[in-house]
Amino acid sequence: MADVLSRLGPPAGARASGPKRLGRGIGSGLGKTCGRGSKGDRARGASPRAGFEGGQMPLYRRTPKRGFTAPRNIRYNVVNLRELARFDAGATVDPDALRAARIVRRAGPVKILGRGALDRALTVKAHAFSDAAREAIAKAGGTIERLMGPRKPREEAPAGAPAAEEGKAQA
Repeated sequence: MADVLSRLGPPAGARASGPKRLGRGIGSGLGKTCGRGSKGDRARGASPRAGFEGGQMPLYRRTPKRGFTAPRNIRYNVVNLRELARFDAGATVDPDALRAARIVRRAGPVKILGRGALDRALTVKAHAFSDAAREAIAKAGGTIERLMGPRKPREEAPAGAPAAEEGKAQA
């Protein structure tokens, strides 16, 4: 009976080994550098930074960089005069009417450009107009109305606002 008791122990897998005890002397096998080797990012606890490829030129630096997107750029839905010819004379054309006619498909401000001809008087409401479009709509007997919305960063000061130079002269 005593022979059996000396061989008793927990079943296999019942007890997990404890955590690694680091820095407990040479004899432990995990003393001094604690199993991390000497020097370098791995020894110092820092994993390589994101995008690091072992000294090879990383992908984000190998790929060409082209173009520029202005941070305050406005993406207009562009509508030409020839597309306004679908509407009957005297109609009011606004962004909702353009969406209903499936001329404009995505949400956002609308700009009318002067490509094509307009042979009927329309009331056109949009966020922006090219000079050629303004002239063509007026020539056809129509009217334009600028809707408030996104503005370009360096737009002219509204009428009645003092100019910058006048303010300096008075001071």
